[in-house]
Amino acid sequence: MHSPPRDAVLLRIFIGEADRTGGRPLYEALVLKARELGLAGATVLRGPMGFGRGSRLHTAKILQLSNDLPMVVEIVDAEARIHAFLDAADSMLGSALVTLEKATVIRYGTGGPADPDIP
Repeated sequence: MHSPPRDAVLLRIFIGEADRTGGRPLYEALVLKARELGLAGATVLRGPMGFGRGSRLHTAKILQLSNDLPMVVEIVDAEARIHAFLDAADSMLGSALVTLEKATVIRYGTGGPADPDIP
């Protein structure tokens, strides 16, 4: 059983594991800010390999262990809530790559009542 699809926005923030703000890892600060603002949820993904604007390779290979692996923070919520989050997190982001794309949210299961304000 699933709920009818709803329009939403997928926010992806591409950063490095070593990026910090206010004395804590940036990915942690972003997730805590999302929670503080009441967003639907946030997920942090750690990549085994990647490179960014400077073309410096970051890898988890044993012989080339990096202390700065790629990280992606993903958040799906209503467009207005995503933009409010970006406004609030702007001072933390520095040179992060931020992308937005349209998403269709489909809830499966019967895990409890859904918040009507969250797509």
